Amino acid sequence: MTTPALLPLSGRRIPTLSPGAASFPHHRATLRLSEKFILLLILSAFITLCFGAFFFLPDNSKHNVLFSPFLSHTSPALSQVRPSGSQPASPGEEEESLRDKIRVDHERALQEAKEKLRKSRDELRAEIQTEKSKVVEDLKKKKEVPKPLPPVPMPKVVGVNDGDPVEPDVKEKRDKIREMMKHAWDSYRQYGWGHNELKPLAKKGHSTNIFGNSQMGATIVDALDSLYMMGLHDEFKDGQEWIEQNLDFSVNAEVSVFEVNIRFIGGLLAAYYLSGQEVFKVKAVQLAEKLLPAFNTPTGIPWAMVNLKSGVGRNWGWASAGSSILAEFGTLHMEFVHLTYLTGNPAYYQKVMHIRKLLAKMDRPNGLYPNYLNPRTGRWGQHHTSVGGLGDSFYEYLLKAWLMSDKTDTEARKTYDDAIEAIERHLIRKSNGGLTFIGEWKNGHLERKMGHLTCFAGGMFALGADGSPDAKAGHYLQLGAEIAHTCHESYDRTVLKLGPEAFKFDSGLEAVAVRQNEKYYILRPEVIETYWYMWRFTHDPKYRQWGWEAAQAIDKYCRVSGGFSGVKDVYSSNPTYDDVQQSFFLAETLKYLYLLFSSDDLMPLESWVFNTEAHPLPVLKTEDYAISGVC
Repeated sequence: MTTPALLPLSGRRIPTLSPGAASFPHHRATLRLSEKFILLLILSAFITLCFGAFFFLPDNSKHNVLFSPFLSHTSPALSQVRPSGSQPASPGEEEESLRDKIRVDHERALQEAKEKLRKSRDELRAEIQTEKSKVVEDLKKKKEVPKPLPPVPMPKVVGVNDGDPVEPDVKEKRDKIREMMKHAWDSYRQYGWGHNELKPLAKKGHSTNIFGNSQMGATIVDALDSLYMMGLHDEFKDGQEWIEQNLDFSVNAEVSVFEVNIRFIGGLLAAYYLSGQEVFKVKAVQLAEKLLPAFNTPTGIPWAMVNLKSGVGRNWGWASAGSSILAEFGTLHMEFVHLTYLTGNPAYYQKVMHIRKLLAKMDRPNGLYPNYLNPRTGRWGQHHTSVGGLGDSFYEYLLKAWLMSDKTDTEARKTYDDAIEAIERHLIRKSNGGLTFIGEWKNGHLERKMGHLTCFAGGMFALGADGSPDAKAGHYLQLGAEIAHTCHESYDRTVLKLGPEAFKFDSGLEAVAVRQNEKYYILRPEVIETYWYMWRFTHDPKYRQWGWEAAQAIDKYCRVSGGFSGVKDVYSSNPTYDDVQQSFFLAETLKYLYLLFSSDDLMPLESWVFNTEAHPLPVLKTEDYAISGVC
């Protein structure tokens, strides 16, 4: 038996048989009769309404007096049938004229209905489609034209197309990273194009709740600057064309403010600064405007999520007592400062500076920043402090705000130094085996566990070493090296030579995951990120060696025919895949590997600051700040 297909008709879906089906020979005739019956019902209702109006018109002088104010204001159509210069019609004549008009309207409507009934189904559908198209065109014409952005000078960008290593073996490794990037991109291009991410085994699109229910091409936006740096310009152009034609933020989707900021706004801004293509700047600003309603809270601390269409915000249900999260509302500064620079709109800068000022006034237990803050009351939630998940990038952005300001934002630097001093005092310890780790502070107790996310801190300490108070530059560079070593051990102590999500330092176990739900690797970049920063500041060859070990392990155990997938157990010689190619794998992991095997003149750190999704933004010199009115 042939299954009826579904075809759209005037906003509805009605069943019809596929061509050649003979199981239901009466079906098409039944449909035609049904359509005519519906049209006749509509026509009957219209005629009944009109005749009702006709028969209930007042016909005596008493009622004419009551209705005379309305009847005296004859419609333009009726006034046209009155000869010019003639005497005003009496109430009875006006009533008769109105009845005549109703009769004419009836006859015309009846004739039109008859003509409609004579038309074939295809003709009706064509008419409906034409009307729809007219409505769409009218709406497009009525759409407000976006206000053009003010012209601002492009900050000086250097080191965009450089980076060829001198050593042949290093160049060979860099070429291998580029090939991995191309495999990841081509697989997404073939199987998940336009979706947020890719399921490389199922070979179809994938998305998570951080992007709402819409397909916003997260992998495209996240990968653009990596493609550009690696010289994959055809792929870059494909991504640009998709963004020009398809990236639309006027969708009814609830998204993570943090994730959309670091991936989309950061990615679009970086693509703009690297390529100079205006479309990326325009799209970044359009999205940023959609995020601003998230700040409409009693304290100005933004909600974790916002609906891009309605502007309604809320927090994650699992967060402590409806709190906002430190690493989310504290990871906006870099992108928002650049938005103010590019648009001349001070609102973006003011939003993030308000957050900083509010935090500066608050008491901090033991000098530590708890991970949870209630946006309604302005009070801390659960006293849980972490340099890993929930806290990490807050500290990173304090340092990078100072660097991005060409080291003029001394308030940000002082806040960073004070926070790191408290972290050293309360969270950083050495294990019995001599491994330096960063634990988590929970209600007055130090949990001796470190997450993969925390491994970024080695690079942060190295990046912030220059400019440290009390001549501590050497100390923080050494601390970064110790964290890098610990995180390398977490990789080296697994079967796959890939690091687990979290690892402990107690009960005789060091740098090893204990729980099954902490043994997975989802293509994360933090360890490789620290290798790259340590390489830039020390040129110790072990960092390139460790990075190459990680790259080989990823290529061996995570590569599949449809892309790259995370694995569920790094301690198993035969791991199962999680079937997700994360967008940050293209944005961060492969980019940091590529930079690790490039020379230092590619994206020099004196000129560029990388956001927490590895999207590079140029340092804004003092004259740039003066132009934009940021300060």
